[in-house]
Amino acid sequence: MSRKAAVVALTALAPISWGSTYFVTTEFLPPDRPLFTGLMRALPAGLLLLALTRKLPQGAWWWKSAVLGALNIGAFFPLLFLAAYRLPGGVAAVVGSVGPLFVVGLAALFLGEKPTVRTLLTAVAAAFGVSLVVLKAGAAFDTVGVLAGLLSALSMSAGVVFTKRWGRPEGVGALALTGWQLTAGGVVILPIAFLIEGAPPALTGTNLAGYAYLAFGNTAISYFLWFRGIERLSASSVTLLGPLSPLAAAIIGWVALGQALGAVQVLGMAIAFGATLAGQLGPRAAKRTEPAAGPGVAPAAETAAETAAETAAGLVAGPVAETGVDPVPFSSTEGNAQEVSMDLEGSAVRR
Repeated sequence: MSRKAAVVALTALAPISWGSTYFVTTEFLPPDRPLFTGLMRALPAGLLLLALTRKLPQGAWWWKSAVLGALNIGAFFPLLFLAAYRLPGGVAAVVGSVGPLFVVGLAALFLGEKPTVRTLLTAVAAAFGVSLVVLKAGAAFDTVGVLAGLLSALSMSAGVVFTKRWGRPEGVGALALTGWQLTAGGVVILPIAFLIEGAPPALTGTNLAGYAYLAFGNTAISYFLWFRGIERLSASSVTLLGPLSPLAAAIIGWVALGQALGAVQVLGMAIAFGATLAGQLGPRAAKRTEPAAGPGVAPAAETAAETAAETAAGLVAGPVAETGVDPVPFSSTEGNAQEVSMDLEGSAVRR
């Protein structure tokens, strides 16, 4: 397996993991607590990574981490849930699937990544395939819900592009950068969750197990893999992995929840998956992307402490463990992170 293929494969695990969020939310978590669920995903995961890396932002990276955390987590989650509650799940997924097109435009504007006809066609094909999988006949459209869905996709897309543009400070690895963003995003969600939903609900053992999975496997590890992948791939390539999230959600719904998959849905899966593969055929991103923030900010090799922490977590494997590569982050998934119907980071399919 080539180095790029290994990077793509590991990065793809993030949106695939996000596709499990709907199943975990409906089967393991208390109902009607989307913002609390978002908080429990982001803040504990961010604090854990801060404890592992023992690194805090310095100088301009305080506000940069806050901006990136708000775009990728803090604003994305509430907007996504507003769309999910006002739109049928399929409509919300389709609205969110325009994320790759946002990334293509923003990457051209801020990163100098010239969009190609193939990239644009691939993004459109991916959105069309997702629509075949999740969109139901007679689905209703709500103006506020559609606007919220578009803004959530734009927020995550901007987070991807600016993470790539700014890189990371010298001596700081992707693990610490992930921790900064998750913590900042959790802090943004915290007051919103308590203002809208009130005090936390009483939690059972099943609830705690579900939150533990979402926080550590579905968020800490997945976002870490996502951000590392963005370091090594172009922004458009990463965001075109986003359709794997609703596809994974549909398959999990079929296997675990008994949801039907007809010929049209299977055709949509084939189109979306083919578009995802086609999106990875472009040239690999340059190994060095100098951040536009000026002197004092440059991507650098991860510290020994972070590498040790990653190795302990089983996240450094083979050629993907290379260091000294500049970062950039969401397939729309967590990326394009498009999630729907109680899903915080990728799209999910509602029954």
